[in-house]
Amino acid sequence: MTITQLYYVLAVAEHQNFTKAAEKCFVTQPTLSMQIQKLEDQLDVQIFDRSKKPIELTEVGKKIVTQARNIVNESYRIQDIVDQQKGFIGGEFKLGIIPTIMPTLLPMFLKTFIKRHPKVKLKIEELTTEEIISRIKDGHLDAAIAATPLEDDSIKERVLYFEPFVCYIPKNHKLYGKQKIDSADLEIDDMLLLEDGHCFRDGVINLCKVFKNHIDDKFQLESGSIETLIKLSNEGLGMTLLPYLHTLDIREKEKDNLHYFNEPPPAREVSIIYHKSELKMQIIEALQDVISGIIRGAIAFQDVKIISPVPKK
Repeated sequence: MTITQLYYVLAVAEHQNFTKAAEKCFVTQPTLSMQIQKLEDQLDVQIFDRSKKPIELTEVGKKIVTQARNIVNESYRIQDIVDQQKGFIGGEFKLGIIPTIMPTLLPMFLKTFIKRHPKVKLKIEELTTEEIISRIKDGHLDAAIAATPLEDDSIKERVLYFEPFVCYIPKNHKLYGKQKIDSADLEIDDMLLLEDGHCFRDGVINLCKVFKNHIDDKFQLESGSIETLIKLSNEGLGMTLLPYLHTLDIREKEKDNLHYFNEPPPAREVSIIYHKSELKMQIIEALQDVISGIIRGAIAFQDVKIISPVPKK
C-alpha cells in the first residue's frame, strides 16, 4: 500500500470517474486504474462499484476513503514540518471566503499579503459557509474566512475581528427618526434579507429571534447581494442590516440612512477557519497577522454582542 495509491483513490472518490481522476493526478488513466486495482487486490475488497454510472464507493470503500484522507493529510504534514523548520512560507494555498465578507475584506488585505509573502500562490474562491465546511473536511480548502462560531468539532477557528451590524433605514421608514436603534425595535417581517444559504441572513434572523417569541417564515423579499438589498431599501421596500465594513464605501447621499445600535451593538465574529489537522499553519498565521493588522485601523469597536451565524432550530 502506498500514499500514491491512496491519493488516486481519493481522486476517483471525488470525481466519480477514472479518466477525470487521472487528469487531476497528472497520470494516464491505465496507470491510475492499475494502481487502484493493485490496492483492491492487496486488501481483497472492492473499493469502487464500477457497474454504477457514475462510479460509486462500496460500503467498505467509504470507510477506506475516510481513513485514506487522514493518511494523505498526515503525509502532507511531513512537508509542513520541513517548511516550518526552514521558515518557508510559500506554495499553493486554497482559501475560501463567504460572499458577505469577500467584497470588503479581500481588497483590504490582498495586495499587502502578496507583497509580504510573494512565494504563496493564493487560490481564492467565494463560497457559502456550508460549502466551505464541506471542502475543508474533504481537503479541498486549506482555510477560509467566515462568520463564527460554527460549533463544528472538526473545524478550528481563529478570531480575526468583530464586525458590528448597522441598520440601513430609508427616509420613509418608521424607525428613520430614531438616533439609536435597539435590537428589540427590529421586526423580521419588515426586514430585507439575503436569500437562504447566507450565514449573514441567519445572523439577522437569530438577532431578531432573541427578542421575538414567534417569527413567520415568510419574508417580504430576499436577495442574493447586499448591494441589491440597499437598492431595494431605497425603493421603500423595507429596512435591512449591513456589516460595518460595507458602510465604509456607501455613497454620500445614502449615509443618512445608516443608523447605529445602542451599546453594545450586535456583531458578527469573523475568523479564519481550518481543519483540526492544522496543515499549512505557517500560511494561516501569516494571513491572520496581515488581516488583523489591517483591520485594526478600520474597526475600533470592542464592546459588542456576538450573534451566532448558526441557524437556530
